[in-house]
Amino acid sequence: MLARQRVTTLVAILFVGVAGLLGSFNVFADNFKLHQPVPTVSVMNRGELLFENGKPVYQPWSSAKLGGKVRVLLHLAGRIAAKKENQPLTDALQNAHFPRDRYQTTLIVNTDDAIPGSAMFVRASLESSKQEAPWSQFIIDDNGAAAKAWQLRQQGSAVVVLDKDGKVQFAKDGALTQAEVQQVMSMLNNLLDGSSQT
Repeated sequence: MLARQRVTTLVAILFVGVAGLLGSFNVFADNFKLHQPVPTVSVMNRGELLFENGKPVYQPWSSAKLGGKVRVLLHLAGRIAAKKENQPLTDALQNAHFPRDRYQTTLIVNTDDAIPGSAMFVRASLESSKQEAPWSQFIIDDNGAAAKAWQLRQQGSAVVVLDKDGKVQFAKDGALTQAEVQQVMSMLNNLLDGSSQT
């Protein structure tokens, strides 16, 4: 009886260990590879939101442009629920006041994954946000090109941390835990410390 309990306990310990390993690997799914650039994607339908003479304009955008700064790449479905999913991280980023010459947040919003009829309101909200935070990068993806290329789940958000060379240091498709938010913020500080020495 005692031997059977020991075996059961051992199996339980092994299962928890394997589950923990699988969980850590799941953060980096097949769509993002550690220390590699994100899979190349171009957003041609709308694209990067800019302002010229006080009016919003859009230009084609490519993930090939992601180098040059440490950044958080945040991909959202065009839904309020997706925005809220990683709100703790976006709040932490806003409060961090990272140096704008070495850090940038890149927000890609998939308006193809929005509540029917709401895409125009999502774009209007993003245009307002861009005016309030002109140093941030806003990409409007009307065809869901990035979500398809990166195989992201629908109606959610994904977070990718890139170093100044545009290589992935962290990625998760889904809500970050509080521990992961802290991990990302610590990682960003370390990456920025390193970028200031080069």
